[in-house]
Amino acid sequence: MVGQSPAHHDFVNKVRGTLLYAADWNLPGMIHGKVVRSDMAPAKIVRIDTSAAERLEGVVAVLTAADVPHNAIVEHASGGLGELTVEQPVLARDVVRYVGEPVAVIAAVDPETAAEAADLVEVEYEPLPGVYRPEDALADGAPLVHDEGNVLVNWHLERGDIDAAFEQADVVIEHTYRSQHVEHAYLETEAGVGWIENDVVTLRISTQVIEHAVEVAAILGLPQSQVRVIASYMGGGFGGKEDMTVEPYIALLVWRTRRPVRMIWSRQESILASTKRHPFTMHYRTAAARDGKILAVDADIVGDAGAYPCLSARVLFAGAALSPGPYKVPVVRIRSRAVFTNNVPTSAFRGFGAMQVTLGYESQMDALAKELGLSREEVRDRNYIEKGDLLAGGEPLTTAVAVRETRHAALDMLGAPSQPSGPGKAVGQGFACGMQPYGRSIWFRDHAAAWVTLQADGTLLIRSGVTDLGAGQAASLCQIASEILGVALSDISVYIGDTALTPPAGGTYATRQLYMSGNAILRAARKLRDQLTPVAAKELGVPEDALVWVDGMVRTESGGTGLSLPELVRAANEARVDTSVLNTWRARSGGFDPQKGQGHTYPDYTFGTHAAEVEVDLETGEVRLLKYAACHDVGRAINPTRVRGQIIGGAAQGIGYALTEDCVTDAGHPLSSLFADYLIPTAMDLPDIAVAIVESGEGRGPLNARGIGEPPIGPPAATLASAVEAAIGVRPTQLPITAERVLALLDQRESEKGKSA
Repeated sequence: MVGQSPAHHDFVNKVRGTLLYAADWNLPGMIHGKVVRSDMAPAKIVRIDTSAAERLEGVVAVLTAADVPHNAIVEHASGGLGELTVEQPVLARDVVRYVGEPVAVIAAVDPETAAEAADLVEVEYEPLPGVYRPEDALADGAPLVHDEGNVLVNWHLERGDIDAAFEQADVVIEHTYRSQHVEHAYLETEAGVGWIENDVVTLRISTQVIEHAVEVAAILGLPQSQVRVIASYMGGGFGGKEDMTVEPYIALLVWRTRRPVRMIWSRQESILASTKRHPFTMHYRTAAARDGKILAVDADIVGDAGAYPCLSARVLFAGAALSPGPYKVPVVRIRSRAVFTNNVPTSAFRGFGAMQVTLGYESQMDALAKELGLSREEVRDRNYIEKGDLLAGGEPLTTAVAVRETRHAALDMLGAPSQPSGPGKAVGQGFACGMQPYGRSIWFRDHAAAWVTLQADGTLLIRSGVTDLGAGQAASLCQIASEILGVALSDISVYIGDTALTPPAGGTYATRQLYMSGNAILRAARKLRDQLTPVAAKELGVPEDALVWVDGMVRTESGGTGLSLPELVRAANEARVDTSVLNTWRARSGGFDPQKGQGHTYPDYTFGTHAAEVEVDLETGEVRLLKYAACHDVGRAINPTRVRGQIIGGAAQGIGYALTEDCVTDAGHPLSSLFADYLIPTAMDLPDIAVAIVESGEGRGPLNARGIGEPPIGPPAATLASAVEAAIGVRPTQLPITAERVLALLDQRESEKGKSA
């Protein structure tokens, strides 16, 4: 089954429209929740008056901070390695720090009444001085977003003598690159239902992390055994459902009212208040010899964390660890800071810090090639990292690096340059390589469990705490089990994402589930096979090594005698051999020393290259994407169709990030809160994306697979910047690459021509 692309249950149910998402669940006597959010920030809360809302007919409950048993969420995103401890309130009590921060939550008989009641809650604010740019937050005397300080975490990675390396350099390339706030824009907004059953608060939520049950229990002041979280299949997450969204508000209302509660965020509310991708300011210095070989990289990265920690510490660590890119860099000095501002909090987003820096390191490589008169390909060929080389953290890279192969494939698919469509148009081609980790930072000592059971009728039952974002995480587990046990996919049922009934698997993020739960299922299936093969061998009177599991049977390799799986289960029961296995798989472990800036970072990496052709209108600055190609080394493709889908989807999302998408704010107030003014590329804006897959066979996932969920979103911005530079001769250094910015670059080009003349 591995290497094939069967249409499994989630394909069929989605096409039929029978798959139930979180917002599809209705319960008898259900009421509806609504969050009341601040319309200014930062500000002191002088008074909250909920009396008018409480008097409105149909309102069941109005809760404020005083009604929350434990009104604090504390996130140690880096495992406690050096970040500030800052509490985030569930409902703001004394101060609001960003526009959209929750200050109250309402339950009413219908959504319309809940919305009307939210408008009746009166909050009196006293404005406070704020900071909205990390640079301002770092300035002496800047207003403090939190009393603890404005810098959440300050990472550094260092190896070798940086000053000596730059003194020896023949050329130094120095530039600053900037990225922006970006919205996840999943099809399904944040949603869920909750109810009480046997005095247990049960939440069925669109979430990437069912383990938030622990935090919900703490907020309610309940034992962990009294909170159950069930994950619905999701209509997209991309990291935006990794932090809690609706969970604490539904739980509070359920516990207070003792009634079922549903909450669905509108699109405007989702864009206003959900976490965003971190804007990065990246200052790079690259030292190189005359032959193009890199001697050192010195990088300073500042990320806008927004008003609360969320996962910023971990995101900025990824930015630091990946900032040299897929290149051999003997000397490094990397500084990476997460800085509080009074903007909406930023957190996990597909690519997770490792994708922002792709713009930086690939732009530096193109600039180095230009300075030395080398081709973009040649300067990379002289610097690609290889198996056994040291990474920025000082650890050796221990798996294959097929980045050259991916580049050749991407450029071959792109083909020869097109002719401009008319006068005043310029065509350019560009490419960029990328390196993305999969799996959590090694110091977390990650693990995932899976439970497989061969039923009496020969069908297979899988139970895993994995959550499914829509990328087939559950189906992949079935395909791996089918490969090992020979059970048809139609005879496999999978139960996922339930803290009460499935073994813990950790959240679906960091491209970790195929790596973690895939390995857990692989080992569980192998253990079950090894457990039952002696039973079959005894029944058939043949050696164990003569048997294969295929087509719902255990039989000899020659295709002779065999047992059906129901017959095998009966024999196992008679022999008192279990037909069920619970397996916990533990990832690579290691440590990182934040003082020395050295240690283990990530379990492994996925490499790839994208290539693009653009046409630039020299009068309007409009960038039109003509061709796009992407290639990644996935180790081994478990399901090639899903791999292609991940690459196409990631590339499309990255193209939007590169060219059009921007959550614009004015002193913290969002100016883009609808899709009318948050510009996501449509099918009309994108060419068909050509895809090639390389299989090096050296991934650390099951059957040598590598993660592919996040890697395709890294290269697009650098790829398009490279193509635009090829068209107009000037490099974009700030995202998105809008028509206005392209016109400014054209003006810069003309100005530089005038000076040289």
